[in-house]
Amino acid sequence: MFEKAVSLACAHLPALGFGVGLRRPHYSQVLEQHPPMDWFEVISENFMVPGGQPLKVLEGIRERYPVVFHGVSLSIGSTDPIRRGYLKSLASLARRFEPAWISDHLCWTGVGGRSLHDLLPLPYTDETLRHVVQRVRIVQEILGQPILLENVSSYFEFANATMSEWNFLATVAEEADCAILLDINNIFVSAFNHRFDPRVYIDAIPIGRVGQFHLAGHSDHGGYLLDTHDHPIREEVWRLYEQAVRRFGPVSTLIEWDDNIPEFSRLAAVADEARQRARTALG
Repeated sequence: MFEKAVSLACAHLPALGFGVGLRRPHYSQVLEQHPPMDWFEVISENFMVPGGQPLKVLEGIRERYPVVFHGVSLSIGSTDPIRRGYLKSLASLARRFEPAWISDHLCWTGVGGRSLHDLLPLPYTDETLRHVVQRVRIVQEILGQPILLENVSSYFEFANATMSEWNFLATVAEEADCAILLDINNIFVSAFNHRFDPRVYIDAIPIGRVGQFHLAGHSDHGGYLLDTHDHPIREEVWRLYEQAVRRFGPVSTLIEWDDNIPEFSRLAAVADEARQRARTALG
């Protein structure tokens, strides 16, 4: 059913190539040395401020590189009212810096006005599906553009779920006409934790909906994996990425590294490895 879907949400997305997440330890080097990099992803909330140094940094980055905004607090699945003030501030920031696109996570982060400071999975039911689709449509209307929703890593499941995560994600994207930020590491982490085949996940996602990939490392705790973004990308995740490239084509790819952050040159080398693996996968 999904293979024939044509995504208006993806139609406007440029092919940016291979980028890295912009993190504070690298601000000065990037601004002063202008290292070769296709693009940067920035955390939206870090720059949703009235002025000061953060906006100066973003101005300097945007002068030389494409950027995308990646949020962590939209909480699209929450039952709390949509934070219209937050979205208006985000829309204002987007008008100023013109990101290639805006993304956030298919999750909830709190309820009752309280944030749990985590990206929590949803119960994959028809009721939740209708709730999320309606909220995505409202968010896109306020922002004036489609958004990308990212699959999160998870460590528990809801007993009342009636569909798989991959079918839920695909259906939300189809019915809300949004795009998908497919996090390959998150698929691998969740697959290990919940004992499903990650290749099935990849093959179930509609080709016309994926606008970006995330690649990252995780920590291995024996009985479970934790998405920590502080380790090198495992070979199993690279192989899953290669499968995704063969299925979805040359989708813009981003390297995430959020703790134990290495030198920028190492991040750039990982982005180059992604480039080479994508070329090989595409033949």
